[in-house]
Amino acid sequence: MDKMSIGQHISQQFNAELEDIRTRVLNMGGLVEQQLADALTAVMDENTELAELVINGDLKVNAMEVNIDEECSRILARRQPAASDLRLIVAVIKTITDLERCGDQAERVASIAMRLTGGRENRNHYEDLVHLGNHVRQLLHDALDAFARMDPEAAVQVARDDINVDKEYDALTRQLITYMMEDPRTITRSLDVLWAARALERIGDHARNICEYVVYLVRGKDVRHVSLDQMEEEARKR
Repeated sequence: MDKMSIGQHISQQFNAELEDIRTRVLNMGGLVEQQLADALTAVMDENTELAELVINGDLKVNAMEVNIDEECSRILARRQPAASDLRLIVAVIKTITDLERCGDQAERVASIAMRLTGGRENRNHYEDLVHLGNHVRQLLHDALDAFARMDPEAAVQVARDDINVDKEYDALTRQLITYMMEDPRTITRSLDVLWAARALERIGDHARNICEYVVYLVRGKDVRHVSLDQMEEEARKR
């Protein structure tokens, strides 16, 4: 499989700078993955302390976004990169924006987890929510892996899986609506589960965005707002 690698430059310092920002993006992604995992655990275990850690940890995610963005700005001003180097900087800036939003959604799930404590009447929906969350977490992990390996074809496969996340979200939404109609006393709690599911579905969307940036980075083609088939066609071009 043809994968892009960072070009070698006369300036070894420039090489190191490019590699550093890629590493920092992956570190940020790892933190966001952990935030999501902890938020899901907080829901399932009714762990308010863990939920608070997730909420407070979002500040670190935000700080990482700012720091990486500032470093990208410095590289643009100092190195004036072109071609694949410029695409890397652009892809990084876009990726960290989506990762920061994933962090926001994980924080939202954690906040909802704090409200869900003490209720046992619809635990099965909690389990469905966590199942959706684990699917989304894997999607995000695979998107970051495609970014790390600069593998556009793998990125397309991850983007395709977002369809399954959407289907799972839709199924859970229908179940919750039915549940609320059958027993209006559960509306408040069921809506909280629904909002948490919506936050998870949005993380799936952000993971797909990252996959689109991988295709742009490697192939030089903007595949936003195109079909998955068109995205795959561009990813396979040499």
